[in-house]
Amino acid sequence: MALQVSGASFSLFRNSKTSRRIRAVASEDIATLQTGGEEKVTLGGSDLKVTKLGIGAWSWGDTSYWNNFEWDDRKLKAAKTAFDASVDSGITFFDTAEVYGSRFSFGAINSETLLGRFIKERKEKDPAVGVAVATKFAALPWRLGRESVIAALKDSLSRLNLSSVELYQLHWPGIWGNEGWYIDGLADAVEQGLVKAVGVSNYSEKRLRDAYKQLKSRGIPLASNQVNYSLIYRIPEENGVKATCDELGITLIAYSPIAQGALSGKYTPENPPTGPRGRIYTPEFLTKLQPLVNRIKEIGQNYNKTPTQVVLNWLVSQENVVPIPGAKNAEQAKEFSGALGWRLTDEEITELRSLASETKPVVGFPVEKL
Repeated sequence: MALQVSGASFSLFRNSKTSRRIRAVASEDIATLQTGGEEKVTLGGSDLKVTKLGIGAWSWGDTSYWNNFEWDDRKLKAAKTAFDASVDSGITFFDTAEVYGSRFSFGAINSETLLGRFIKERKEKDPAVGVAVATKFAALPWRLGRESVIAALKDSLSRLNLSSVELYQLHWPGIWGNEGWYIDGLADAVEQGLVKAVGVSNYSEKRLRDAYKQLKSRGIPLASNQVNYSLIYRIPEENGVKATCDELGITLIAYSPIAQGALSGKYTPENPPTGPRGRIYTPEFLTKLQPLVNRIKEIGQNYNKTPTQVVLNWLVSQENVVPIPGAKNAEQAKEFSGALGWRLTDEEITELRSLASETKPVVGFPVEKL
């Protein structure tokens, strides 16, 4: 006899390891397992509900970091299929930013513009479809006053062709003494009905607590903190950010959850990534990473899952974490949805963390330490 759950078959032998896995799966609400990407979680103390996994749109329109410094109709069509495949798979939470693909990052076309276009085209075919949009304010030094947040948000809404967004975030801290204004600007955006919830990104523990306190004084919850977090970049666990999010009821949104593809099994020392990623995930780094990647593959085979699905599930299993991997095409988007509806055992979660600790993390976004 076998138990079939979300495409993974488990034989019911009297084997301790197998039994643990069965108990772990059986302990889940079967109805919950069957919902896949449609299952939603509440972001922090807000009223906003999003899918347990989102899609990052950093690469859409970008030519400075992704897409090998070029953007053409083929890449545009691929991004559109990624959007549609995500929605078809039940993943309806999309994260973008005003600087993605913009003049600030030497992009070809703004990511917000593309996302807005994709949403509009989808709604023309399916008016009932619901999409949750998150975007971000660039805390540039010449932006002064709380009014700068509202002005930037209205520009983002214009590009998105929307009257409001579900989540608005500070992309990084206001490190030039203007952060207090920005936090008040977020609160103003909620009060003006332009956003449903607000968050921050790349915030340290201290800045996170300060932002939480300032928003609370306005009666507004801090919904999220978006940070770099993956199996091989666990700095949020080490610098107090993850613990603080859990303590204060702030959802941690994990960007680069597959380590920009390094954990997908696609890259090897002989086949490193191209472009700027190749300077981070070097052949030397990938050589040291291989034991972990091989074990991820082995665990995935037990569940009939890919390495990408395993590492995303590892993050979801940390609780209070919403990963937002970037999808450049439909195939990737469909693969991401397979990370939901099942769970690694506690033993596997611990084993992967232990193996990953043997790999020195790559350099993160510098401002997260400020």
